[in-house]
Amino acid sequence: MTDLSKVPVTVVTGFLGAGKTTLISHLIRAGTGRRLAVVVNEFGTLGVDGEILKSCAIPDCPAENVVELANGCICCTVADDFIPTISGLLALEPRPDHILIETSGLALPKPLLRAFDWPEIRSRVTVDGVIALADAEAVAAGRFAADPAAIEAQRAADDSLDHDTPLAEVFEDQIACADLVVLTKPDLAGAGGVAKARAVIAAEAPRRLPVIEAIEGRVDPALLLGLNAAAESDLAARPSHHDGADDHEHDDFETLVLDLGEVADLPALAGRIEALAQTEDILRVKGHVAVAGKPLRALVQAVGARVRHQFDRPWQAGETRLTRLVIIAEHGRLDPATIRAALEG
Repeated sequence: MTDLSKVPVTVVTGFLGAGKTTLISHLIRAGTGRRLAVVVNEFGTLGVDGEILKSCAIPDCPAENVVELANGCICCTVADDFIPTISGLLALEPRPDHILIETSGLALPKPLLRAFDWPEIRSRVTVDGVIALADAEAVAAGRFAADPAAIEAQRAADDSLDHDTPLAEVFEDQIACADLVVLTKPDLAGAGGVAKARAVIAAEAPRRLPVIEAIEGRVDPALLLGLNAAAESDLAARPSHHDGADDHEHDDFETLVLDLGEVADLPALAGRIEALAQTEDILRVKGHVAVAGKPLRALVQAVGARVRHQFDRPWQAGETRLTRLVIIAEHGRLDPATIRAALEG
């Protein structure tokens, strides 16, 4: 790569909890032969994903090459956040060979692609490809519509009916913008679930898309990097529910950052999160937990009622032992008092 060439950028999109951070962590650790830089866009102020990726740092992707943009969609804050961030990465010495962008789980990828046409960066970077992650188990279960058959029947009877939920629009826009779809958690979905998820994706995709499967983010980097899609110049082939709109809103979703004290029983907390997801329609919970008597900090991640937890690192000297969780739900579903009471037990 010469200094005059464009730096390729891979956009990693996907619904909440699909495994974007896990996939990028694998890419960093796998050793791609490229100097990598990563931009992480969180929805909410708690930077869990950025810290996870910084912990994966290797010489070809040092921690300073991982940039976190929290509490704002990068495609909605192009001038203030996105352009300066990309320009800063391009000014690094040595310059990155490849930039990975992890969008928030609520992001629409097409507005982000449009940002690559801004004069400050359009001659310096190109979108090598858009990788959309889809949770095979969730897609197979039809989580993006309560009853797809009933909705289709209503649509047939009344063309004016707005039958799409916000979650369905996010999912469909991500698939429509993709160059490659990665089906995650195929082991949880089983062969039948994977087949059903593939059928859903094929039906939603505006063109034939390659679909691969990955467990715990393990994908050969050669399959993900070097697609040469130049996606920023191919927007017409990537239809969106929001084409023609000047901007897009995230008002369909809310986030709550909740601080708790030390937790006596980590599995019990996981059980309370699972119950909360079932009673309050919580989409996503992630954060760090201080477990009483334990020198290690715990990382908790939940997608709906599926909760995972593990100890990720020791508490550092001078660091406040604090449980801090970010909770994401559809608008109007977050009542702080109810959620705090449910999680404190």
